[in-house]
Amino acid sequence: MATDDLIAALRDANAVKYGEFELSHGGTSDYYVDKYLFETNPDCLERIAEAFAEKVGDTKLAGVALGGVPLVAVTSVETGNPYVIARKQQKDYGTANLVEGRLEEGEEVVVLEDIATTGQSAADAVEALREAGATVNRVLVVVDREEGAAENLADYDVELDSLLTATELLDAE
Repeated sequence: MATDDLIAALRDANAVKYGEFELSHGGTSDYYVDKYLFETNPDCLERIAEAFAEKVGDTKLAGVALGGVPLVAVTSVETGNPYVIARKQQKDYGTANLVEGRLEEGEEVVVLEDIATTGQSAADAVEALREAGATVNRVLVVVDREEGAAENLADYDVELDSLLTATELLDAE
């Protein structure tokens, strides 16, 4: 998939906003990529699934709840690869699993996530998946905000790969 096509799809979905925004890690930014606008847009989802499919091969997928779930679901349909969901915290009912779905000991998994800023939510998912027995070496995101996620994930021996960087997205005006 061409980077320009994905950028156009995100912009057509009005997913890139300008102003002053507080981010989940507590910092602020003069732009915001609204994942819920692109994750609820069928055209964006289709383009993201196609782009992710080019990068994941036949590896099992994992989505980080909540934002990564629609992305991993459409990518699973696109590739035929099964997936699991990594929760941010255990439920105190049912199975109380941090990882939902079938996962075999030692199985290789690639984590799909929407946006990486510090990469901490992806790092937490990597830890949960590893504790559940998975081998995780790579996180794939739609947008890397280029604010330290690659370096943070490297501390977990995980490579960050992205469909777009913030530089590409914001320079495409």
